[in-house]
Amino acid sequence: MVPAIFGLSGLTLGQDERAFFKDADPAGYILFGRNVESREQMRALTDELRAIHGRDNLFICIDQEGGRVARMKPPVWPVYPPGEAFDRLYDIAPATAIEAARANAEALGLDLAEVGITVDCHPSLDVRQTGAHDVIGDRALGTDPMRVAALGRAILAGLARAGVAGCIKHIPGHGRAMADSHKELPRVEASAEDLETDLQPFRALSDSPIGMTAHVLYTAWDKENPGTLSPVVVREVIRKNVGFAGLLLTDDLDMQALSGTVPERAERAIAAGCDIALNCWAKMDDMVGIAERLPSMSEETALRLKRALTAVGDSGTAGDHAELIARRDALLAQVAA
Repeated sequence: MVPAIFGLSGLTLGQDERAFFKDADPAGYILFGRNVESREQMRALTDELRAIHGRDNLFICIDQEGGRVARMKPPVWPVYPPGEAFDRLYDIAPATAIEAARANAEALGLDLAEVGITVDCHPSLDVRQTGAHDVIGDRALGTDPMRVAALGRAILAGLARAGVAGCIKHIPGHGRAMADSHKELPRVEASAEDLETDLQPFRALSDSPIGMTAHVLYTAWDKENPGTLSPVVVREVIRKNVGFAGLLLTDDLDMQALSGTVPERAERAIAAGCDIALNCWAKMDDMVGIAERLPSMSEETALRLKRALTAVGDSGTAGDHAELIARRDALLAQVAA
């Protein structure tokens, strides 16, 4: 199995894609708006992915946070609020905010489970910093690390009740970045002592089954390599300091924060200690190059992948979707009351 997650080009699998995926046997797949049209179409697509290697419990992920990060949109799917909504409620009623975040995530998770998605790249545990770039912005769960951790744990619990695994991101923290890593490499010059604030939510939720790195250069830890490609950040900061022992994905390797070809980036990320190379854009040349360059999945990564996919509950035990939405809305209404 290739330790990579690949994107798909459209609403259905192309013949070339299907043949490549069968031969390469990637760890999983990621869906974007270009892969999303209807419930029936998405279910057929995810079922076809499962059929390629006969794996029912397959890693199929999506970015469905709510707010401006949502691949599944109206009118087919409901709008979900951004993280900031729960942060505002937390100001006046912490326990209520935690319950609202959990109910919201459970309802969102039911949408995902219905169409065969097993992993949501959510929640963001990036601690919001005044004056930083808005790439995180209202996606954040707050400026206080322990509040971010509390709301993040509620989101993970809600997703798990719906039968979906969450993925904490972007370890070790994107909240200080003054640039958008989709477009350029952010450089964070905060001291290791100051960066402890960024690490706290990830440390509190270090038992999460899945995490994602940040394409950010932290000069306190490594003056040359962004976090995703840094053995120091991955092995010393994420694994040892934070204590994260779950499946570690890179952020999308096609982002402009990184240099070199995409296959070269994948090779460097795995060598740095990441478990899985995430390549989102379904460019066949890049995917073939990644499959050729990367070693077979290690036993340790295979075990983490298995644990990640068995760490969630059965969606049959989840609540009623409409009731969960109504409960969330009633709780969030207290902010405007």
